[in-house]
Amino acid sequence: MVNTGILKDVDDDMLKVYSEAIPMGRSGEPSELANVAFFLASDEASYVTGQTYIVHGGKDTI
Repeated sequence: MVNTGILKDVDDDMLKVYSEAIPMGRSGEPSELANVAFFLASDEASYVTGQTYIVHGGKDTI
């Protein structure tokens, strides 16, 4: 779950339930996902190949 405009219509109680199901205890921020993409697009990731990066706050199921 990422804090984007689509969540504005979700009831606050339901957002709390979803957040509690995530081991980090909160939803993600768009910048947290973007930072992974920025890293992978940067020269600092020049030796990274064939990996899968899962940015989900520790939640093991979708």
